[in-house]
Amino acid sequence: MCGIAGRILTEPGQVGADLVKLMHAQRHRGADSTGFALYGEPLENGYIVRAMTAQRQNLSADLEFFLDLLREHGSDFLSDPTHDESDSDHVSVRMEIREPTSLGDWVRQIDDYSDRIEVQSVGRALEIVKDLGGAAEVAEKHNIRDFIGTHGLGHARMATESDVSPTASHPFWARPFPDVAIVHNGQITDYYTWRARLQRKGYRFMTENDSELLAVWISDRMSQGETQDDALKRSLTQIDGVFTYLYSNQDRLGFAKDKWAIKPLVAVDDNGTLAIATEEQAVRTIHLDEVEVINFDGPSLTQTWQTNSLLDRAA
Repeated sequence: MCGIAGRILTEPGQVGADLVKLMHAQRHRGADSTGFALYGEPLENGYIVRAMTAQRQNLSADLEFFLDLLREHGSDFLSDPTHDESDSDHVSVRMEIREPTSLGDWVRQIDDYSDRIEVQSVGRALEIVKDLGGAAEVAEKHNIRDFIGTHGLGHARMATESDVSPTASHPFWARPFPDVAIVHNGQITDYYTWRARLQRKGYRFMTENDSELLAVWISDRMSQGETQDDALKRSLTQIDGVFTYLYSNQDRLGFAKDKWAIKPLVAVDDNGTLAIATEEQAVRTIHLDEVEVINFDGPSLTQTWQTNSLLDRAA
């Protein structure tokens, strides 16, 4: 029942505000949590880290601990971290860090302390922000409408099996691959089989949410030399379940829809911009004039778009 959305602009603009509109229009599809994967101006050096701490009263100590681990890996803060000012126990933190000697090694070590501070995303441009509540509530708390960027994803979650918590919400980052995010509507029925296989290869999962698997699965295929297009197509035959998902990185945004074609997806590709969502009424909050709505209603579909020029690269 979850709702997903994606947005691409031809140049940096109010991608945050657009994604809030897309997700607010689909709030009836899931009010447990809402999340956004936002791509802004990329750093030339270093990474943007989005993380979450469990106890607001321990924020200062947790950030000091986080900094100590950064320095062990040849990194440091590039500027003072910022965080939300709400009264919730959990705290969303934004940091810019110097590039660690080995990003993978640092991520593996910091993940050992996820009970104190859990990394939600790492990227030159990517920032994942997610929290409990609907789109308007999360947007207000985290200033999502003010975010300027080129593209992004959104998700409204109705929890069915895994925990209802900010960290178990979508989007998911494909740890430890920078700038990769995913949102998903559906269920992966061979989740535990694939999870065990990927764990044997050294990957770590921070939740029991099957959607986290998709982000790592696609990225692992691409690390072996497959294109994003080929990895999306391979998922249709190798992953079992009922699913429609959106996958993004700095350069491309794409989707895959399983052979049963149960989970809907529509899009408007208009003069070099893209709005894509679970429901047509959502994309029409972006395009108020009459436009052609593409209905991806067939089985075993994939498609990708370049995020800079929106050139179609796959069918």
